[in-house]
Amino acid sequence: MVRGIRSAVEGRTIVSVRACACPCACRPMLIEPSLADIDLRVRGQQVVSVRRRAKRVLMELGSGDTFVIEPRMTGLMLLDEPPSEAHLRVEWRLKGKGATTKLWFWDRRGLGTIRLLDPDQRKEVLGPARLGPDALEISEAEWREFCSRTTSVIKVALLDQKKVSGIGNLYASEILHQSKISPEARACDLKLAQIRRMAEATTEILNTAIKYEGSTLSDGTYRNALNKSGGYQNAHRVYDREGQACLTCERGTIVRIVQGQRSTFFCRVCQRKPRRPQR
Repeated sequence: MVRGIRSAVEGRTIVSVRACACPCACRPMLIEPSLADIDLRVRGQQVVSVRRRAKRVLMELGSGDTFVIEPRMTGLMLLDEPPSEAHLRVEWRLKGKGATTKLWFWDRRGLGTIRLLDPDQRKEVLGPARLGPDALEISEAEWREFCSRTTSVIKVALLDQKKVSGIGNLYASEILHQSKISPEARACDLKLAQIRRMAEATTEILNTAIKYEGSTLSDGTYRNALNKSGGYQNAHRVYDREGQACLTCERGTIVRIVQGQRSTFFCRVCQRKPRRPQR
């Protein structure tokens, strides 16, 4: 998402920020402060940087303020025509060198959030008390410490954004499969070799997913900034493949269980559940 909008938005000047012309009659989303206040603060401000922090999009302005946009499950940042006009939420109008004049936030379910934060608010919202270190920036030593500090099963632990940020549900299943780790294993019981494999798989899978602009599943919800499907779904080994043969070992069958109210997909042959150590 960030890669899709960065080149079109960085260096541009904000003309206005407003609710879309056809107000969405669906669930309202969280916008702080009000759009009227946001518009007054950002008119004439240049977007100096667009980057990612965990699963959030940051648009940093010349004034020091930052848009912190959390798409969550169904939110999209778009430069092109949206999947439907009914769920357009917010429009940024831009000027300056480049063809793009509008940026939209679209959200079918209204779960996303848009916040304009000053530097102090940003430190509070994005600081270590709220968000753990980014999964693409964690050292092997930090992974070992992360695992040693929790008795949660590893799949649930990977989704705890206060412990490690930036891993979504889909990618947690893929990371654990590539690592040959059972999602039912406790994080604190993992051996050093398993932690190393998990660290390597996290870097490889997240970087590849970014390269292919995410995963568009069968519901078609996720789209990139140009309203096109992502490409990483073609590389899935386990996610959303319940009942199908394992592509890795060709002996097991992908199963689905629920952990922390989220679906987990894995192969019981590749990812054997460990025996709990005798006490």
